[in-house]
Amino acid sequence: MNIANLHIAVLGAGESGESAAKLLRELGARVTVLDSGDPEKLADKIAALSARDIACIAGPAADTDATFYDFGILSPGIDPVVPLVKNFRAKGIDLIGELEIADKLCGKPVVGITGTNGKTTTTQLVDVMLRGAGVKTVACGNIGPAFSAKVLEGRALDVMTVEISSFQLEEISSFRPKVAVWLGFAPDHLDRYPDMDAYYAAKVRIFENQMADDWAVVNFRDKLPPLKAQKITFSAYVRGGDFDLRDGVIHHHGEPVLAMADTQLRGSHNAENLMAALGVGLALGLTFDALRPPLCAYKPLPHRCEFIRTLDGVDYVNDSKATNLDSLEKALAGETRPVVLIAGGKDKGFEFDSVADLVAEKCRCAVLLGEMAARIERLWSPKVSCVNVGRSLAKALQIARSQARSGDIVLFSPGTSSFDMFRNYADRGNQFRQLVQQLQPTKNQP
Repeated sequence: MNIANLHIAVLGAGESGESAAKLLRELGARVTVLDSGDPEKLADKIAALSARDIACIAGPAADTDATFYDFGILSPGIDPVVPLVKNFRAKGIDLIGELEIADKLCGKPVVGITGTNGKTTTTQLVDVMLRGAGVKTVACGNIGPAFSAKVLEGRALDVMTVEISSFQLEEISSFRPKVAVWLGFAPDHLDRYPDMDAYYAAKVRIFENQMADDWAVVNFRDKLPPLKAQKITFSAYVRGGDFDLRDGVIHHHGEPVLAMADTQLRGSHNAENLMAALGVGLALGLTFDALRPPLCAYKPLPHRCEFIRTLDGVDYVNDSKATNLDSLEKALAGETRPVVLIAGGKDKGFEFDSVADLVAEKCRCAVLLGEMAARIERLWSPKVSCVNVGRSLAKALQIARSQARSGDIVLFSPGTSSFDMFRNYADRGNQFRQLVQQLQPTKNQP
C-alpha cells in the first residue's frame, strides 16, 4: 500500500492515533491529527507531533474541520457517534481503523487475540511461547504498544501477535488474521454499545475475512456463527473440545500436555488462556515439546489474581484487572478456601445479581466500594453479608481484614471498571497492593 504524498487524517491523539500518525508520516504521507480534547491538556503531545511535521487540530475546531482528506484513520478509543467522527463521515471521506491500516502496511501474518477477558495474558503467553519456540514475533495492539508502533519492526518478523478489542474491530474491512483466537464472550462495555448484541457483533468480526486455510482457536462453550477457518477448540469447564482440563492437567484429545502445577498461573480461567496459546502453537505447526518450556517459565502480569502476601494466615490477592462480572466470576470460581471479597466501582450498565449465588457460596462476606456499592448491596444482601464502605479503598481493606480468618483469602476483584475513583485498573491495583504491603501483623508473623 503506497501512501506517499497522500493527505491523511488521524482521529484521536491517544496512543493508537499518535502511533499511526508517526508511522504514516515516516512513510511519506501528509498527516493531520484531530482530537476534540482540550488544546491546553494536549499541548505537550501537539508539540511532539509538530516536531515530526505532523499537523494537529484540537478542541472544538477538530469537530468542525472542513478540510477534505484522502482518507482518515479512526483510533479505537474514539466512539464513532461523537461529533468529530460524524463531521468526518458527513464529508464522505473513507475511514479506516488503526488495526486495519497497520495490518495493510505491515504485511505479515497476524495472530489476533480477542475475548472479553484474558486477552492480555494470552497475548503475552503467545508472544513468550512463540519466541521460545524460535518464531520471531512481537506482542502489540490493545496490550500496548499499538500495532502501528511495531509495523516497521514487524516487517523483519515471522508473525505479529496482536491483542484486539471490539473497538479495534469496528472499522475493519479486509483485516484477516492467520490465526484468530476467541477466548470467550461475556457482558462488558455497555457504556459504549447499546446492547449485548451490538458488542457481540463487533467482536465476532475477527472471523469475517478468514478463509479455509486460516485457523480459529475458540472457546468450546461459546456459540459462534459458521466459520470458514479450521477450528481448534478448548474449555477448562466442560469436556468435548480439543483441549480440556482434567485433575489440574491440560489434555489434548485425551493425552496429557501441560500440568498447571508446572506453570506459574492459577485458576481454570488461566488454564483456558494456556490452552488458547497451545492452540496457536498447533495452528502454526509447532510441537508441544517446543511450546511447553516457555509456557512454564512465563510469569503472570500484575493485577490478574496476583498473590501479594500472606499475613496472619490470610492470603491477599489483587485481581484489579477484573473490570467485568465474568472476570469476577472466574476469580471466585477458582478459589477453594473461604473468601472475603472486595468489589465495586464504576457503573458500566450491567447488574451484579447473576453472581449472587456464587458469592454466597464462596464468600464469608463482601466489602463493597465505589459508585456501584449501594446497588450491589441491595442485590446481594439477602444472600451475602455485605459492608458498604463508600469511596475508601483503605477502609475496604481494613474491614476485609477484620472479617478474614486464618486460612481465608482476601480477594480484591472489583467486577467493574475503576474510573469512578482511580485513573485505571492498574492504578487501582497498585494502590491496593501498597495498602496490603503496609499492613502490620497482629501475631508473631513476618
